[in-house]
Amino acid sequence: MTTHDVIAVSVLEQRLFPVDAWPLHMFYDELAQPDTRWYLAAEGSEGIVGYAGLMCIEPIADVQTIAVVPEYEGRGIGTTLLTRLIEEARRRYAADLLLEVRADNPRAQQLYLRFGFEQIHVRPGYYRDGVDALIMRLQLTGDAAQDSGKETSKEKGDEASTEAGQP
Repeated sequence: MTTHDVIAVSVLEQRLFPVDAWPLHMFYDELAQPDTRWYLAAEGSEGIVGYAGLMCIEPIADVQTIAVVPEYEGRGIGTTLLTRLIEEARRRYAADLLLEVRADNPRAQQLYLRFGFEQIHVRPGYYRDGVDALIMRLQLTGDAAQDSGKETSKEKGDEASTEAGQP
């Protein structure tokens, strides 16, 4: 993702997450911190159809956001975005990758579980509409990380449209 993508991403953000959408300036602020942040956008024939972001302050990485427009769900975009975030977290030597996901979004939760994330906590009323956030962790180092972050080929066609945690 570049600063040229921010307007289109912000429009999608407002559409996909009307209650918890990040303000426009937040995307610019995130992109201005390349030492600790990394964002990417997925493009389709109609422009940007998904995006994701990572914050990494060693030894912890955090999925800041991940989203796919509903019309493009089920095409592997969410899986690809998450795979790239995991790879970048490892490249930045993170020991753990964390995220928050809405308790009422089982599709997203299943995507994360397939990648080896485990629920470690609940943040009651985390989202503006009062929905709880499930905190999930993927261990990237140690014995638990041997097969984590890999999804079986049988599962690769399924996706989620979700936003993981908002500041």
